[in-house]
Amino acid sequence: MASKRVSCRWCRMECVVPLEAQSLYCLNCRGSTVLEQRYNYPANGIVPQQLSAPSHAYGRKRAVLCGITYNGDSRPLQGCVNDVLSMKRLLIQRFRFPISSILVLTEEEVDYMRCFPTKRNIRNALRWLVEGSRAGDSLVFHYSGHGTQVRDSDGDEVDGYDEALMPVDYNREGYIVDDELNATIVRPLPRGATLHAITDACSSGTLLDLPNVCKIKRQKYYEWRYHDPPNGVAYRGTSGGLAIAFSACNDNQSSLDTTAFARYATGVLTHSFVQTLEQEERLSYGQLLLALHNTIGAARQATGANSYDPESTQEPRLSSSHEFDIQTWTFTL
Repeated sequence: MASKRVSCRWCRMECVVPLEAQSLYCLNCRGSTVLEQRYNYPANGIVPQQLSAPSHAYGRKRAVLCGITYNGDSRPLQGCVNDVLSMKRLLIQRFRFPISSILVLTEEEVDYMRCFPTKRNIRNALRWLVEGSRAGDSLVFHYSGHGTQVRDSDGDEVDGYDEALMPVDYNREGYIVDDELNATIVRPLPRGATLHAITDACSSGTLLDLPNVCKIKRQKYYEWRYHDPPNGVAYRGTSGGLAIAFSACNDNQSSLDTTAFARYATGVLTHSFVQTLEQEERLSYGQLLLALHNTIGAARQATGANSYDPESTQEPRLSSSHEFDIQTWTFTL
């Protein structure tokens, strides 16, 4: 097999990879390096859009992984591509997701199944994720990028604000708000299908608008709280399926992009999520959530964040379309 010699961009260790390889996972420092950046911005500034979503011949496990660094923006992020590569590795190696069933969107992916993360392409990818889903399907949506809040326009938010993710072209095309995310990937979910969302972004606590939010009261003790819309009419559940979301923080909090865990940047939720599941063979949802709390809390303390200021702390959230016993249900994808 033809090969090439490349260097890790973090520790500079040289490695030999297949000639067609597009990324390198370094066993020395555990950093991820994108080997080719084939996208060139056109002179007119218009980003080409994704081809039509392919037909659903991708088996029972499918995933959309979206990481946005906002290169050239006033608020760039450093770890989002690393987050996507780490999540992809976890899905393939630990949970046996077929490579062909994982759709990746970053600024460094431009081919048919790895698209530029514009608003239109993210919408297409989310529709692709749930299209034709049926009982037994396991679906994953992972997002690492900026999150924000915008004023609620339909009266379904207690605090008066919708949560939203920010596509790479948000300055021109706008945000994707929680109402749309819920309508696209939550409400159509059929009985017997399961969706897991991992959202590593600021203001992501209720980014999918799931009706039940789990609150850890103290070690090993928790309670579910019903996220009742004030207007009393908006349905936020599924069509019989189960939707579960792990969010990086509460709606009024920020999420950390840090080098506290390694010599390369990562989102603290993604890193904690991947590392915990790689190290533990069997975990309940409660054990996983508690591990995320502990790891993220330690990372925030290492950065000197004020643990007494609610907006400078970061509490990962678990929400769901249905209440369940998080201490006895074993986590799987």
